[in-house]
Amino acid sequence: MVTDKMNSAFVEPNGAPAQPELLVSAVLHLMSHYTANNNQETQSCVKLASVIERHLKALAELPNLAPVLRATCQQLSEQWGNVVERTMPQPEKFKFFTRIVAGARSA
Repeated sequence: MVTDKMNSAFVEPNGAPAQPELLVSAVLHLMSHYTANNNQETQSCVKLASVIERHLKALAELPNLAPVLRATCQQLSEQWGNVVERTMPQPEKFKFFTRIVAGARSA
């Protein structure tokens, strides 16, 4: 799965932090997949959006990244976080009330 492969982008095999260029490359790749898959299954798009948000957040927290790029990554991370929240299935509200009303109708 894409998520498993991309988690390794944060740390190189020897345990050293990943280079910012690798994270930028990975997040751009993920964004293109999100756009291409947006009309497909919602659940996979939510996971992909979540991975994109995490990559952007990791970039925003890198101290050696140019300030303008860090700020951009921070803003985009927040925007992708909103995408994740909007795309997540909403919990069924008023479930108890719905059962009471449905029970009263069947009686």
